[in-house]
Amino acid sequence: MKPRLRFAHLPTPVEPLPRLSALLGGPTLITKRDDQTGLAFGGNKTRKLEYLMYAAQEAGADTLITAGAVQSNHCRQTVAAAARFGMACVLVLFGNPPDPPDGNHLLHYLLGAEVVFTGRERVQQKLEEVYESVLGAGKQPYLIPYGGSNPTGALGYVNAMLELAEQGVDPDWIVFPSSSGGTQAGMLVGAHISGYHGKILGISVDETADELKARVADLAIQTADFIGRQVTFSAEDVLVNDDYLGGGYAVMGSAEVEAIRLFAAYEALLVDPVYTGRAAAGLIDLIRQGFFKPEETVLFWHTGGGPALFARKYQGDLLEIN
Repeated sequence: MKPRLRFAHLPTPVEPLPRLSALLGGPTLITKRDDQTGLAFGGNKTRKLEYLMYAAQEAGADTLITAGAVQSNHCRQTVAAAARFGMACVLVLFGNPPDPPDGNHLLHYLLGAEVVFTGRERVQQKLEEVYESVLGAGKQPYLIPYGGSNPTGALGYVNAMLELAEQGVDPDWIVFPSSSGGTQAGMLVGAHISGYHGKILGISVDETADELKARVADLAIQTADFIGRQVTFSAEDVLVNDDYLGGGYAVMGSAEVEAIRLFAAYEALLVDPVYTGRAAAGLIDLIRQGFFKPEETVLFWHTGGGPALFARKYQGDLLEIN
């Protein structure tokens, strides 16, 4: 494996979910708590940033640049890593900024980010403009891709699968939210290295299954090559369910509301309106459909996102009394 900075709280615990398992009457449910990775409320991007921050330091960078939605967990953790290691950070955000800032967006400012807003269709162009502006100001920028999803960032989840094996946990299924693809690509490579033979199922947050499968397979090949392993992955090797896209990215519907409430009320586990809430909703529905066998063990990989619960746009639906 490549070198990394070690600041995540690892290994994250694996915990049983007995009350939720009993309520749903399906397989045995457990969870991997990557919401507890420790960097500014934690989340899956912290694992990726251990490798990305090492690469940024090696490149002599003094400014991180990345992009995401207004309530981006990735951006929150990126600016937190920048603050931790004394770097500046510029965030290129798309979406309608809340006034005053709330949820993750409040933390973006609290952690010291310079924030630039743009339309979603102009994100790449704006990133390039910001990069040139920072370079022109005599600083050394380091560009981190959306979601930290490149071969360097994906190593965080190669290592995570090795960690899971070291914990002696061998579930039949791993279920989690999949979006930019780096987490799932890293898991596939890590599963190959660790010998994990269960199934890794990504619940798509914002893309069709075909789009996401192709990107994850390509990134998994690149990630394996990056660490000197010649492994071929095809789209058919990538399991993605896109039945739960609902109203679109960051639009919380009744399924997410139910999942957030059930996970909180039965396991004191807080999932978010965008990523883990959507994956939890998918997991609940698949159990109700009988998709998993009763004797199987399903690990819900909690990738974080809790601060988004405090965004005012979601609070009305979450607090509605049935």
